[in-house]
Amino acid sequence: MISKVHIVLCVAFALEAPRAIASGHGPVFGAATPTLGRGGWSLDQAWTVREGDDGSREQMLKTMVSFGITENLQVSGSVPLAMSAGDLASARMMSMMSGAREFESLLGYRFQRRDIGIGGRQESTAYVGGTIPLESTRSGMAAGPSLYVGAATGYASRAHYAWIGGNVQHFAPRAGDQLGDGRVVTVVYGYRPRALRTETGKPDLRFFVEATAEDRAPDRHAGIDMRTGARTVFVGPTALVLHKAFGVERGVLFPVFQRVDSDRVPDRLRLAINVTYFFWLK
Repeated sequence: MISKVHIVLCVAFALEAPRAIASGHGPVFGAATPTLGRGGWSLDQAWTVREGDDGSREQMLKTMVSFGITENLQVSGSVPLAMSAGDLASARMMSMMSGAREFESLLGYRFQRRDIGIGGRQESTAYVGGTIPLESTRSGMAAGPSLYVGAATGYASRAHYAWIGGNVQHFAPRAGDQLGDGRVVTVVYGYRPRALRTETGKPDLRFFVEATAEDRAPDRHAGIDMRTGARTVFVGPTALVLHKAFGVERGVLFPVFQRVDSDRVPDRLRLAINVTYFFWLK
């Protein structure tokens, strides 16, 4: 399957597309502050993989559509196309996209921006939204909707990027069951080498180091905590390339700390590939 994805990415690079300003894109796993420009659209196709210590694998293919209402306000919606599940602990791999079989909508508002020096800016963005499950049960538990609240703040320039963010996802009870809440903190540092700071219209490559820490509460059945919770910290390298109307990013995270309850399997690694197309509707 990896070879097929590589082919798709090569085709995407070869395609000609209308020029786009990819202002609404950040790292692949962590939270960031960019929002789409007014009237801008983006279509994201993400493929994620989680490998378990026992050799099990979970995969997700998910599509997200985003729209820039104003320069500082955007809305997005994502839906899964295909998934394979295992006994890994529930987790939110990507800040902007749920990792479960559910429709999710997020509203992002960049409420603060301040220019610093030449080409630098400090800004903050808040996110609020929710999910609707597309399955009646998840790992044997009745699946309910959820509320998502998050934020990110940081600095971006032509050479350096730094963001810190966090989110909380609270699941509503359903049929006596309740999925465990998730609390996530992410830290991202990015760098664009001097040789890659090219003029507009040429490929724009950026490298990141991303870290995610998550505290996932156990699921509850009839008011009793199940052995399904987890506390994890993952760190790894990612990269983002933007060219004309396309963006392609890829990264891998490795565990540096895991405390997983007995009914779930620890992760060995997490991989994500995301292809983005930016466009405007006339």
